[in-house]
Amino acid sequence: MSTEIKHKTSNPGPLGLLGFGMTTVLLNLHNAGFFPNSIIVVAMGIAMGGLAQVIAGIFELKHGNTFAGTAFTAYGLFWWSLVIIWVNPFADVATIAPADATYLAFYLLLWGIFTTFMFIGTLKHNKATQVVFGSLAILFFLLAIGDFTHNHAITKIAGFEGIFCGLSAIYSAAGQIINEEYGKTIIPLG
Repeated sequence: MSTEIKHKTSNPGPLGLLGFGMTTVLLNLHNAGFFPNSIIVVAMGIAMGGLAQVIAGIFELKHGNTFAGTAFTAYGLFWWSLVIIWVNPFADVATIAPADATYLAFYLLLWGIFTTFMFIGTLKHNKATQVVFGSLAILFFLLAIGDFTHNHAITKIAGFEGIFCGLSAIYSAAGQIINEEYGKTIIPLG
């Protein structure tokens, strides 16, 4: 008598979306002026923003999903690189200067450009995914403009927009989890 074990392929997307969304909300509560930047954002950036998204991205790539695999892996590594910029473990290395606002603006601008072409890719996806990537592109561009101009008001506006962006990712993750569990649409994703 043989027992056949069936393996169900799971969807790693909600994990990546939660890692992105929760970390984005926390960082942008700071950008909007509600809290100072603290170890809370750094820890979330390493764990949920970084590690959870990289894990989700690798599983998406394994499942043959190039878009989600690229997105989650890249944004997970974004969080790790941002934490490294903040913490600057190379502060004692004379040839590596700490980040200044203008150079950070170029960093954010490049992420905005990457996110814009990822947004174009979402036009084949549901509306929830389009909202996440569209609002993320806007967030990166606002943050870049804030750093280029040294205008704190723009960064504060970006903070509110980033809170929306993060919450939209959490909504999308919740929709995917709950809809799958119930086998029907409970939370519409469009």
